[in-house]
Amino acid sequence: MTRVKAESPPSDPAEYIKWLRAGRGGVPVAGLHRLSDITSEKVSWLWPGRIPRRKLTVIDGDPGVGKSTVTCDLAARVSTGRDWPDGHKGSRPAGVLMLTAEDGLADTVRPRIERASGDLSRVLVLETVPGADGSPRPPSLPADLDVITAIIKSRGIKLVTIDVLNSYLGGTVDSYRDQDIRRALHPLARMAEQTGAAIVALRHLNKAAAISNALYRGGGSIGIAGQARAVHLCAPDPDDASGKRAVFAPVKVNVGAKAAPLAYHITGDTPDAPSYIEWLGSDPHSASELLGMTLDAEDRADRDEVVWWLTDYLEANGGEAPFHDILSASRKHGIAERTLKRARDRAGIRYVRKGWASGTIWQLPGESSGPSGPSGPSGPQSE
Repeated sequence: MTRVKAESPPSDPAEYIKWLRAGRGGVPVAGLHRLSDITSEKVSWLWPGRIPRRKLTVIDGDPGVGKSTVTCDLAARVSTGRDWPDGHKGSRPAGVLMLTAEDGLADTVRPRIERASGDLSRVLVLETVPGADGSPRPPSLPADLDVITAIIKSRGIKLVTIDVLNSYLGGTVDSYRDQDIRRALHPLARMAEQTGAAIVALRHLNKAAAISNALYRGGGSIGIAGQARAVHLCAPDPDDASGKRAVFAPVKVNVGAKAAPLAYHITGDTPDAPSYIEWLGSDPHSASELLGMTLDAEDRADRDEVVWWLTDYLEANGGEAPFHDILSASRKHGIAERTLKRARDRAGIRYVRKGWASGTIWQLPGESSGPSGPSGPSGPQSE
């Protein structure tokens, strides 16, 4: 996106407002753009239809479904310029920067990249950055984006992978608060825009199995999916009795048409045979079908979001919370008590009494034992 050079405004807010009111004779202002000064550009793709350049892409999935191995396959292809699994042509070999918090570099990451025929010399892993006292510490987002930007620009990086996103969010970022997430991810998305790199971040799914919309199944705030321009799901193929076949399916693509889901098979994953992805071609299952359900009418979306909110709230509180605390928090989000209780039933949330005067405790399924169910403990149920 090409812009006319802008004049920097005063840093003091009051002076900035006066400066704007003065008009400045039509001089461009930093941060304020006239669309006639913007040169239109087409979306540029790393993987056409699936991973856009200069944008944030999110890949969701449960542990064990091969998200990290898929990411290694993507990294290997970028590092060598090989074609993409759906037949789209690759581009020039380019650098890859990986942030990986869950896998060992020597026994997992390198063997997977090697098995996927990647160019190891083009794949970098950012394990630590210098701390305030000079000692190494894990990188944090968005605090260390300047370091990441410098690496991207100096090493020809075209793909940055973050596995998993929550492991790299700063300590002050609450991944369940939409406002926190947007403040953390906006600078990340801006870095992608400025450097031209594609950012691919991985997330685990939340426990809200009753949600029918795949867009709400990724862990953390819905703001993560909102900030991403593309979201994909890795999930087992429900029609595969062997349990070895999985599907890479688009959930949303804001900057183009959705591509067809692709099936894949994870091969290896032993000390002598590191795992790699064998792509099997197109697959008929949508992301929501892969989660075991099909979307109903559009008006279910609002109800699904309440299920998502309630499940994530309980996860953030160790799997259970008093009803009065949940109700108080839900009201701040404009959720009515009746809607909240319906979401509880759809999500299979347990509710039990702990002490005569303590009211009820809502629990995620399987969190603890004790009498529970749609009618709660025996006797009158006062929430």
